[in-house]
Amino acid sequence: MKKPLTALVLLLTAAAATLYLSPAALLASFQFIERQLAGLSPEQIEVEGLTIHYYAGGPADGEPLLMVHGFAANRDNWLRFARHFTERYRVIVPDLPGFGASSKPDIDYDVASQTERLHAFAQTLKLERPHLIGNSMGGHIAALYAARHPAQIRSLALLDNAGVSAPRKSEMIQRLERGEPNPLVARDAEEFDTLLNFVFVTPPTLPASLKRHFAEQAVANQEHYARIFTQLRGNYVPLEPELGRIQAPTLLLWGDSDRVLDVSSIEVMQPLLKKPSVVVMKNCGHAPMIERPQETAQHYQAFLDRL
Repeated sequence: MKKPLTALVLLLTAAAATLYLSPAALLASFQFIERQLAGLSPEQIEVEGLTIHYYAGGPADGEPLLMVHGFAANRDNWLRFARHFTERYRVIVPDLPGFGASSKPDIDYDVASQTERLHAFAQTLKLERPHLIGNSMGGHIAALYAARHPAQIRSLALLDNAGVSAPRKSEMIQRLERGEPNPLVARDAEEFDTLLNFVFVTPPTLPASLKRHFAEQAVANQEHYARIFTQLRGNYVPLEPELGRIQAPTLLLWGDSDRVLDVSSIEVMQPLLKKPSVVVMKNCGHAPMIERPQETAQHYQAFLDRL
């Protein structure tokens, strides 16, 4: 009964927080609750002159599982997904440099640079052949990591990853080619609401004050995110020549209703990988681990169990 009682206490605390706390305090309260439920603790470490904030949890002797978030996102994206793995695995969830609470100096944040920073982070923490999982830009980084350091990866999971020219162009790619604004960078509160509906089929339910707070943060970071997106496109690294170097078993998991990166990317990647597995989730958008965390975790655990 301990876990259900703990969950009930935390939910009651969240309800009280919704009524009485400021948006910033409310966010801190929700983050604390989600971390407790996930069995994760906030940590930080210096890596090559950068401060990297990350969540860590699970048994110290468990196989390491390294989760990599996407563009304009942070480590909190993985919290509800991660709770399904901390009993068995050593779970590590960083804020990539340039995002979340980690350092944001005026440097390049292209995929190749971030890949080597992630590798340095893993080496500093002495993560021995981690299971690597990434979403969107984080999937692009994870795939490049597995291609350029193939002996150092136990398995790879790519959730709606960037880095591939899909046979069918996504709605986002078509918009960008027409010169329209980036739908992933919100310039006001209304655009933030539009962004949520663009990324998810069913957006997560948020208290109104917390949603406003997230919108304000997104708007405040718009210029920073726009610069990073320009770097990602200007120093683009295509995955097609890299995928054949990946030795690890690889899961390709996609939402079939992804408007950011089209599911037809799988058609390109699957033949180029040595050990691919494929899962397509129906009526799901660009971030399955947020939109349907339990179902996504079940698919991922099934993949891990087959290794």
